[in-house]
Amino acid sequence: MSGMRGGGGGGGRRGGGRVSSGDARAQRAENASAPVIHNLLSRIGGLFTPYRRPLTLTIILVIVSAALSVIPPLLTQRVFDDALFPRGQEPDLRLLAILVGLMAAVFVSSALLGVWQTWLTATVGNKVMGALRVKLFSHLQSMELSFFTRTKTGVIQSRLQNDVGGVANVLTNTISSVLGNTVTVIAAFAAMVLLNWQLTIVAVILMPVLVIAQRRVGQVRARIAGKTQESLSDMTAITQEALSVSGILLSKSFTRQSAETARYSDENQNQVNLQVRLEMSGQWFFAMVNIFLSSIPAIVYLVAGFLLNNGAADVTAGTIVAFTTVQARLMFPLLGLMRVALDLQTSSALFARIFEYLDLRPAISDRRDALAVPATSAASGRVEFDQVSFRYPDMATDARPTLDDVSFTIEPGQFAAFVGPSGAGKTTVSYLIPRFYEASAGRVLFAGIDVRDLIQNSLVSHIGIVSQETYLFHATIAENLRYAKPDATLEELETAARAANIHDTIASFPERYDTVVGERGYRLSGGEKQRIAIARVLLKDPEVLILDEATSALDAISERVVQAALDTASRGRTTIAIAHRLSTILAADVIFVVDAGRIVERGSHTELLERGGIYARLYSEQVTTS
Repeated sequence: MSGMRGGGGGGGRRGGGRVSSGDARAQRAENASAPVIHNLLSRIGGLFTPYRRPLTLTIILVIVSAALSVIPPLLTQRVFDDALFPRGQEPDLRLLAILVGLMAAVFVSSALLGVWQTWLTATVGNKVMGALRVKLFSHLQSMELSFFTRTKTGVIQSRLQNDVGGVANVLTNTISSVLGNTVTVIAAFAAMVLLNWQLTIVAVILMPVLVIAQRRVGQVRARIAGKTQESLSDMTAITQEALSVSGILLSKSFTRQSAETARYSDENQNQVNLQVRLEMSGQWFFAMVNIFLSSIPAIVYLVAGFLLNNGAADVTAGTIVAFTTVQARLMFPLLGLMRVALDLQTSSALFARIFEYLDLRPAISDRRDALAVPATSAASGRVEFDQVSFRYPDMATDARPTLDDVSFTIEPGQFAAFVGPSGAGKTTVSYLIPRFYEASAGRVLFAGIDVRDLIQNSLVSHIGIVSQETYLFHATIAENLRYAKPDATLEELETAARAANIHDTIASFPERYDTVVGERGYRLSGGEKQRIAIARVLLKDPEVLILDEATSALDAISERVVQAALDTASRGRTTIAIAHRLSTILAADVIFVVDAGRIVERGSHTELLERGGIYARLYSEQVTTS
């Protein structure tokens, strides 16, 4: 991946043990272990590009508000020197009223502009954050299947929720804070110099020291923030694994609830410790800054006394009051800029984690000249493997390939079955046809065209898949069915359900097609879930139907009902069955026997029995044990 080094898609925690802020060499090593994204600041700025108009208005409001904030101290000098204590004269109440009125007008204007500015920054910031989350989600949708098989779901969820949420404050407040504080600092500094340049030197002499200290604190906070997000990823993964329906069933089945609680508790304690460290990091720094800022007015009074004692004519009571007021206008925006800089340094680890995922490139993507599957063709529904070999991406280079020099042709409308021992490579065949994985060598052809030359969405739209592990959403039966065809009418749903032998069962439910199936369909039996999955595929009406051990997890009665539905579903379309139970594929036009990644036998059920090979042995074993 260009522009990035460090970890890939996995969820392992980066970083080592505790590193003190004074150990620069160890700190650099710690930072080097995190993902490094080139041009990170420019890429963060690019997120705001679609919102130029509201940003421009925000910038104008920020500049105006910052400029207005310097006016009251200057008016204060006039109030003291010209209105309240004019030299040798009585207080000028008319001038005092005018000046006080101007100050009130400035305060009201600043407040109104502040409300408007806050609404704009909150709107833009949250829109950017929302767009970033959708962009990340959409990008993950394009990733190949192997990415999800090697990455915990909880880790992916953490990137979408915790990491994007963690940068919300930066996205919402950074621009207005940086601009506002910068303009305020410049204006206040200019005002201080105009009031008295000697006092200005006293007020700002220690600023460089604070900036250097702030940078060191920011490095420590960024490291701790990265570890905190990794810990959140682990907690999310534990929650997703342990509190899903499958996880709860597993922990209860093995009485491991206390162990799961202990696992979560350990990671939670780690998270607590990291959050405390994150909160405390930099507190001594800001305590010193606050002491410094609070002490400056007293130092100014002391220096002003020396200046007055030496006959300085430009140091008046109004000058001192105005100067200390302006000094506060300078110091607190400087403190704000330091906090923003710390936030940016802290959030850089989160942005790096987000862009790390955005920089992932799908291993499988459409070519620029990719074609749609022809609507009508003599080869429609034909599936061919031409000397196909395949090994999974995470396999050792010297390991035996999952598929090795596999060739076959399934003609349109044929019922083909793949059988063989577990791990022989049968399911891998079903992954290569819709191009969920890319063949390592050879060609996979669909309708006579290499699948690498086809638009993948077009390819998949012509293929229906019914797997052993049926996935249903926590939604109604109708919503689960319409996942295949969003605009399907109730009549179409019922037609598909009847073909799948599930309509009568649905009709017996009090809420019929509006029945909520529960998470992963756990309110339904295995046979009912499988038949709903078949009905969903029938709504799609694909040319090619892939059945990946669709009945192997069912009891004998459910299997017969589901098999009848599958027989209906396979009529008139090319059907490819990955079978464990050979009784389900006796009527197949052709049976391919796969062993150790190679097709070792092929033929009809009768032909294979007569040969007395692997198929005959498998069939004999199943008949004997049934």
